[in-house]
Amino acid sequence: MWQRNDVPLPPGSGDHDHPLTTPANPQLTPRIVVASLIGTTIEWYDFFLYGSAAALVFNKLFFPGSDPLVGTLLSFLTYAVGFAARPLGALVFGHYGDRLGRKRLLVVSLLMMGGATCAIGVLPTHATVGALAPVLLTGLRLVQGFALGGEWGGAVLLVSEHGDARRRGFWASWPQTGAPAGQLLATGVLSALTATLSDAEFFAWGWRVPFLLSGLLLVVGLWIRLSVDESPVFRAALERAQASQEGGAAAAAERMPLVVVLRDQWRDVLVAMGARMAENISYYVITAFVLVYATGHTQLSKQTALNAVLIGSAAHFAVIPAWGALSDRVGRRPVYLLGAAGVGAWAFPFFALVDAGSFGALVTAVTVGLVFHGAMYAPQAAFFSEMFATRVRYSGASIGAQFSSVAAGAPAPLIATALLAEHGSATPVALYVMAAAVLTLVAVGCARETRHRDLAAEDEKKEKAGRSLASERG
Repeated sequence: MWQRNDVPLPPGSGDHDHPLTTPANPQLTPRIVVASLIGTTIEWYDFFLYGSAAALVFNKLFFPGSDPLVGTLLSFLTYAVGFAARPLGALVFGHYGDRLGRKRLLVVSLLMMGGATCAIGVLPTHATVGALAPVLLTGLRLVQGFALGGEWGGAVLLVSEHGDARRRGFWASWPQTGAPAGQLLATGVLSALTATLSDAEFFAWGWRVPFLLSGLLLVVGLWIRLSVDESPVFRAALERAQASQEGGAAAAAERMPLVVVLRDQWRDVLVAMGARMAENISYYVITAFVLVYATGHTQLSKQTALNAVLIGSAAHFAVIPAWGALSDRVGRRPVYLLGAAGVGAWAFPFFALVDAGSFGALVTAVTVGLVFHGAMYAPQAAFFSEMFATRVRYSGASIGAQFSSVAAGAPAPLIATALLAEHGSATPVALYVMAAAVLTLVAVGCARETRHRDLAAEDEKKEKAGRSLASERG
């Protein structure tokens, strides 16, 4: 049985003879958007801060004594561990988010992420506790990944399910700007510290400051996130499920949204996973691996590389809502396909510009790459939300998004760094990004357009089809 019996029944939600329209309150949307955006910004700040620190300081503080490039690889390995935990977070948060609601689980994910990040800020280093230091670092990274695995799905669904289909792409793209906003915060704080502190001061204590700042952000995020209401589409679906199910196998299935989504919508899960390949791989090559490549291979300073990512992230933040609005006009698929083709075509020019060794060329490389990435990332929230029925949407969107991160985002900096170490050239890395782009083009090309879908009406249709199938089997 579905849990939670204290949700009022929305008007018309018990009528199974007439399709519903998605409940929408235009005055409520900005508040929901702000709550989701601030929460995702904090979560991504925490997650990306680790990635930047892994590229710049963790190799020396937690893996000393290694060859510099080997130390970076080991540092990125702990970075990848966070991705490995994201699918587990997607399963757990998706399951309970589909049963108990989006809001409760988003509060839990924020607490877990903020707590783990603050704890990293007080970790002893290898010089103090030896081998225990990287073990503790890895454990906290696992907590971060687990929390982020549940954050993304809940945040985008909370916005998608409050708005109507006409502007869903635009509104749902705002939580997506939490990624570049978090990147801006993380890179900006690190850049300010490296600019004002000596290398000795930064390695001694300065690197801890950005992690400890997460505690302040956590308080703000919780205050805002606790102020929003549960999704009206979820409440309507929950009440219909309670009214229509009378036990037996159907009720057991509803207790396991994962089973339902893998049984009934496995094709959509595969499409979502394929769609994420180019988006994930290109992003971490452009924002994380570029710090290693620019400072190590091209001999640019840490400050120069961080500033380039900072400027590119600002452009990324600006274009995401524009791409989301465009997806409301022309469709999710065309915009997504443009982004995938763009990052694939930009792979070789990207590294050619970085190799030029100038700040302007590096900024151009990162900014153009992130603009193309935004064309995939912006419609992704609405696109994935519209693929799945409400009763399994948290599970379906989270599984599709986070399981692919294990094969895409997690190993991307590792693979890119290993390819550079093996070949001494960026050519294999560019080919790697192009291969991911081809995979995403195929996946999205096989998907159906979802732009005009009314979420509640689609729920009604799917529920009628399910009841009809159940009666035939009975």
